[in-house]
Amino acid sequence: MSTPTGTARRPQSDAAAPLRTVLRIDGWSTAVFGVVMLAAARPLSGPLGLPTAWSIPFGVAMLGGAAALGLIAGYPRIPARYVALVVAGNALSCVALVVLAFAGVIPLTGLGVAFLLVGALVVAVYAGLELRGLRRLVRHGAAA
Repeated sequence: MSTPTGTARRPQSDAAAPLRTVLRIDGWSTAVFGVVMLAAARPLSGPLGLPTAWSIPFGVAMLGGAAALGLIAGYPRIPARYVALVVAGNALSCVALVVLAFAGVIPLTGLGVAFLLVGALVVAVYAGLELRGLRRLVRHGAAA
């Protein structure tokens, strides 16, 4: 059995390795956090002031995002446009978390505000690392 020539994509060079690692870590941590948001929605609602009506959709969205990150990281050649979407999504998530922490839309406790701000910081770090990886990917011509 033979494989058609010219249709299979070769894996990217080492330029993509750090980006692939960051995408995978972001994906796994997002999945774990999503599971925590779903499994501990009720127990966390008191200390954080985060209603279950908010934490359940957050958890589901995070699991979807984690799946997308895993798929992107698994491409033999990581598409630069997908990484750009990840960076933009993380940047928007960071801003949204900060706004939610201070807007008074959710009856957060002090611990809840800190929780969202730490989440915003983590997402900002991922966005920065992924942006750095994207730039390196494009600079080395390894983008799909």
